Amino acid sequence: MAFRAGLLCLALSPLVTTASAQVKVAVINTQKAMSDTDELKKASAAVEAKYKPRQDELQKLQADLQSIEQQLNSGKLNQQGTAELQAQGQRKQRDAQRISDDLQADFERDRQDIIGKASQKMQVVIQKLAEEKGVDVIIDAAQTLYFKPALELTADATAAYNKANPAK
Repeated sequence: MAFRAGLLCLALSPLVTTASAQVKVAVINTQKAMSDTDELKKASAAVEAKYKPRQDELQKLQADLQSIEQQLNSGKLNQQGTAELQAQGQRKQRDAQRISDDLQADFERDRQDIIGKASQKMQVVIQKLAEEKGVDVIIDAAQTLYFKPALELTADATAAYNKANPAK
């Protein structure tokens, strides 16, 4: 019986050694790491510049609508003037809504495209960073309740991303 117990302990000893091996964990705030990259900052500025003329057009239409509303509320217009101004306001309102919807859809499409590409690049960077640092598991900071600051590699991830993907 003692012999069997000894054999069992001998057979299980490699499993105990493996189970007691320490797992090295790190934490990265992926969203912050990506938003701090030079490439994403430059792309964001380019997208804003691309849509600025349409935003300006929308703001002008909104200012025109406010002016029409003020004229209508002034009570200084005759019935025909009021009807014409209301028709003009309805056209401008439709135009503003169309521009707003198109602007939002186009902007969101471009934003998702940029973020998607950057996210794929960041995954590669994080994988390489984990290998370089000998980390077994990297957890996104958004998924943790608490972690020691020493475990955070967010700045390292941003720096590695900037090095691997310089902003053009």
